[in-house]
Amino acid sequence: MLAFHDLGHGITCIETHFHRTGLAGCYLVQSGDQAALIDTGTAHTVPDILELLALRGIEPSQVRYVIPTHVHLDHAGGAGQLMSALPTAQLLIHPQGAPHLINPEKIAAGSKSVYGDEKFRENFKEILPVAAERVIAVEDGSQVNLNGRVLTCIHSAGHARHHICIWDETSGGMFTGDTFGLAYPELTTEQGPFMVLPSTPVQFDPEVWHRTLDHLMTFNPTRIYLTHYCAIDHPKLLVAALHEELDAYPEIARSCENTENRLPALEAALWTYYRKRLDEHGCSLSHQEQEHILGMDMELCAQGLEVWLQRSRKAV
Repeated sequence: MLAFHDLGHGITCIETHFHRTGLAGCYLVQSGDQAALIDTGTAHTVPDILELLALRGIEPSQVRYVIPTHVHLDHAGGAGQLMSALPTAQLLIHPQGAPHLINPEKIAAGSKSVYGDEKFRENFKEILPVAAERVIAVEDGSQVNLNGRVLTCIHSAGHARHHICIWDETSGGMFTGDTFGLAYPELTTEQGPFMVLPSTPVQFDPEVWHRTLDHLMTFNPTRIYLTHYCAIDHPKLLVAALHEELDAYPEIARSCENTENRLPALEAALWTYYRKRLDEHGCSLSHQEQEHILGMDMELCAQGLEVWLQRSRKAV
């Protein structure tokens, strides 16, 4: 069922219904009679995107750009189906991400190894390729013109080496995919949004991520458009929490380095860390409610820290 949030400045957050309502969104950006889509959701999201376009009176041929922030499938899983439905759109992606959307077999196989075949089909349906001639690999600082509205693509490694963010000067907002973390509405208190960084496997790099966050702040954004979930304001007041988490994650990982059954230990250590922070943030949800909201993220973050530990050991 179509659900969306109008955010002003010609920007709409579209609910992707990934796992649960309020977990993931993608964005429609309108400028006059032209439009762009930032992130795509999964194949299950594409009919809702097309329904919203029709509701807004936007013909498929008026969508100029499809811009996945990176190729993780909650962000780009529907790219193939969406591009098939938008006959004149070009897909913009980081150069390292482009081959995975042109030939998605490897990224699909990687996701199946995380979720399993049955859960993969349930979550993502199928991953279709995008024709190479419709894919533009964008360099850091590349700009596109959307009917006079300039969108700037920024390389933003840390969560993934193939990640980009999109700066929209018109709104003063930055579309950050996973780079500015997660902020689920259910965890917001009087202290503001509760920020969580996703150390999802397999390219988590805390040192690089620190630098990326600092670079994003040089644009002086007044709003961040998160994939997980929707828009948050006053990012300069929130970025310190993300830097603190980037310092904490390696310490958490190393504390479990010599533990038997390390992956469950990492997940337990992450819960200890975040439950303390949730208490300090004034969150009144029960542990069961917290697990419903953050359970999948804690599991994936633990897997990412496990990969980071293995990579760090090889580098010594």
